Amino acid sequence: MKAVQIHTYGNPDVLVYEDAARPEPKANEVLIRVHAAGVNPADWKIRQGFLQDKFPFPMPLILGYDVAGVIEAIGQDVTTLKPGDAVFAMLALGQLGAYAEYVVAKASIVAPKPAALDFVTAAGIASIALTAWQALFDLTQLQGGQSILIHGASGGVGSFAVQFAKWKGATAIGTASTSNIELIQQLGVDQAIDYKTERFEDKVSNVDVVLDTIGKETRTRSWQVLKSGGILVSTEGAAEPVESPNPEIRGVPIFAEPKDLAQLQQIGQLIDQGQIQPPTVEALPLVKAAEVHDALQNQHRRGKFVLQVV
Repeated sequence: MKAVQIHTYGNPDVLVYEDAARPEPKANEVLIRVHAAGVNPADWKIRQGFLQDKFPFPMPLILGYDVAGVIEAIGQDVTTLKPGDAVFAMLALGQLGAYAEYVVAKASIVAPKPAALDFVTAAGIASIALTAWQALFDLTQLQGGQSILIHGASGGVGSFAVQFAKWKGATAIGTASTSNIELIQQLGVDQAIDYKTERFEDKVSNVDVVLDTIGKETRTRSWQVLKSGGILVSTEGAAEPVESPNPEIRGVPIFAEPKDLAQLQQIGQLIDQGQIQPPTVEALPLVKAAEVHDALQNQHRRGKFVLQVV
């Protein structure tokens, strides 16, 4: 099969499009014919070697953990899926392998692809949707009637968080740049804050939850808007410890993982019911992986990128 691999850590030019051995599913796994693979910031950080202390992958390494495709074969113990099923998944971070024509995954983390989505769009959503879901409902147990401030509400995680919060009946406040204010209003925020022209701490106070997808100064300024007993969840916990300056509030990092298939299944159902709209994605062919990594790492272009295989 064709795949994009790295043989050593380094800049985007270490990504090589070449032949690789097709994996075979174990008893509890499925083999997926990949139609598209999502590209995430963690991909370039792994490629650069920034995460090798936590995840010492053997070389050569096929990157990618967001995938959508069709079941090609199943292991002998798999009863929930069959060849021909259209699926999507977030692979375990210790597994990877989505930048290829085929990838194996445990059947227990593979969900039916939402019928409303094509493979390209589906490939871009599993990890960001699970990050938002687990932040709101696992870590903070956000309830109807509570309030949440979402930094980066127009981004992948943020856009799902806004919609999940509204689905739950919570008040959603979002920050975004001037050019994205209309977008987050369309997503349903109760209050939109233009961080280019407004300071959110002058507009918001006593919220139950802050979802921080930005880090640094934004996180530092966010502690003051939480009520006593409130919680800040940060997607940037790997880069900066999430330490609350106030014993009456707490901060936690979010590292999404495919720990509960029911979560991904419910997200898919909400999409098919029209209650949740996934973000738009930009698709490039698999052979352009290095170009996509360069754009994402150096912020030449913004948005969600997907590598199209079929």
